[in-house]
Amino acid sequence: MFYFAYGSNMLIARLAERVPSVRPVGRVWLTGHQLHFHLNGSDESGKCNVLHTGDADDVVHGALYELDAARLDRLHAAEGAPYAFVELEVGTPTGSVHAATYRGRPEYLDDALVPFDWYRDFVTFGAREHGLPADYVARLEAVPTWHDPDTDRAAHNRRILRHQATNVIV
Repeated sequence: MFYFAYGSNMLIARLAERVPSVRPVGRVWLTGHQLHFHLNGSDESGKCNVLHTGDADDVVHGALYELDAARLDRLHAAEGAPYAFVELEVGTPTGSVHAATYRGRPEYLDDALVPFDWYRDFVTFGAREHGLPADYVARLEAVPTWHDPDTDRAAHNRRILRHQATNVIV
């Protein structure tokens, strides 16, 4: 099955930690949507969500992955209750495809939320890793963040980012 990642799961190391058999396919986009960091995660920080606007000028860029549907239980467990698993059509350089993704449930949305710095870095590293447009990456990098007060969680996520940076350089 195809999976559309637009947030922290764009980063291969992040998604592979959750679903080891995942295979990146390429970059994709979703029209008629905007990316927001307004989903209330279990850690009470802002997580990514694709918000439907219906405006063809609104585009969310992301990564397309192929994954084994039999292994979705780990991904569902990681994403949790704030998200609904939905199927939608995304654009690719060779045409459109149907892909599954996660969309925030309305009761978990809060525009006052801000992501942790490591979470925003997952998103921006993943965007760079998949060659998303430079202006889109710059908008992601400009998203305000705050430091995670849970130092163990922050350190764990920073290790994933350091591992990814090492793999990109090699």
